[in-house]
Amino acid sequence: MIIKKFMRKLVGDIRFWIVIFALLRLYGITNPPIEVSHSWRQTTVAMAARNFYEIDSNIFFPRIDIGGDLTGITGMEFPLLNWLIYLVSLLFGFHDWYGRAINLVVTSLGCWYFFRLLKPHFGERSAFCSTLILSVSLWFPFARKIMPDTFSMSLVIMGLYYGTDYLLHERGRVGSLVAYVVLTMAGVLSKLPSGYILVVLLLPFLDGGVPIRRKIWFAVASAGVLIPIVWWYFVWVPFLVDHYGLWHFFMGEGFAQGISEIWHHLGRTLSRFYNNALKYVGFVIFVGGLVAAIAHRQRLMLRILGLAFVSFLVVMFSSGETFYKHDYYVIPFVPVMALIAGYGLSVIKKRCWRVVLLTAVALENVLNSHSQFVIKDVRQPVVALESTFDRFSDRTDLICVNSGQDPTVVYFTHRKGWVATNEQLLDDNYREELKRRGCRYILVMKKVFGSDVELPLPVQYNSEDYTVYSL
Repeated sequence: MIIKKFMRKLVGDIRFWIVIFALLRLYGITNPPIEVSHSWRQTTVAMAARNFYEIDSNIFFPRIDIGGDLTGITGMEFPLLNWLIYLVSLLFGFHDWYGRAINLVVTSLGCWYFFRLLKPHFGERSAFCSTLILSVSLWFPFARKIMPDTFSMSLVIMGLYYGTDYLLHERGRVGSLVAYVVLTMAGVLSKLPSGYILVVLLLPFLDGGVPIRRKIWFAVASAGVLIPIVWWYFVWVPFLVDHYGLWHFFMGEGFAQGISEIWHHLGRTLSRFYNNALKYVGFVIFVGGLVAAIAHRQRLMLRILGLAFVSFLVVMFSSGETFYKHDYYVIPFVPVMALIAGYGLSVIKKRCWRVVLLTAVALENVLNSHSQFVIKDVRQPVVALESTFDRFSDRTDLICVNSGQDPTVVYFTHRKGWVATNEQLLDDNYREELKRRGCRYILVMKKVFGSDVELPLPVQYNSEDYTVYSL
């Protein structure tokens, strides 16, 4: 009887499930970042972290490996995750999987704070269901990727918790205001779109029960949060790009063009919400939760949804085609959908049906994420590229790879240089230009990027997977 009560209490504690899902994501945590999708995005983060470790640790001058004969310094999202990888590397030596572990820890904390944020306003059952859905949503695979998306959003959720606590707590604790500033600033700097959700702070800010003096301090603190964010993205990033000559950071093509692109690809855009964010079962529950919230007149919940949706439209329209081409751009909106879906489950009276539906959501999302946890054989050869190049090349030698715009292969050679298309490399003038700029070797990945590419150059190394030509 005691064991039964203990187990019932344990499975009813959201911390138990957050830990369980974190443990599940430890599978393959040390894998190199060469999953089926997003390897290019992860290696971009990893190469900046490795360059902090090997070249210059100044966080204001991040550099990547695909700058050709330039320094590689370029504008990008504030490299907090990259720099944390560097800090861990100071203790244990550099390994890119540290980024996976850091993201997993921060995202797990974000889920815990998500529960704490919802519980006082919507009840423990609703907060519990919402947090479980968030844990198995699109966040499930991305919480272990070397990417700042769930990392950033989790920091912002923590900031929301402390900002709300400062405004609504009877004493207006200064410590909560400081935590709000630090966490929110770190989160939005790490990924600008994550800041859209801060619009919901208007609700407690406009609460008539909050003292005017406290609102003024909160407004001043919020302005303080904005200053470094605006400076980084709209002053420093353009400066780095202009001064060092390397374009990397994407800011969109303009609001009007973004609206046009979204409108003409509305089907693909909507699929990001019903096919990626929560998958099909979860999305149906989200719709049911929305109907229930309207029927039960959950004004606070509907206001949060309305404000967040309008704010997120700005993100979507600013991103344009990038939004519907990349599934991870919907990640910031998933917590809002999880809130509504969780409420939909919480109004179901029979516990067994809640368990069945939560299990269905979890199974659908987790099983669909399987490919993100394993490495396909065709991608394994890139791991050996560094040792291959070390046989005949110095680390300072510049190379070029036929990977189009994908920097992954360059990262695994542990060298710097260019990425190019097969058509470019077959062009004599292009190869001469590479040689003039100091390129020493051309790497052709035969199985992945071009099995029929043969260059009129001396072969330095050849295998069934790739050929290295000497310039």
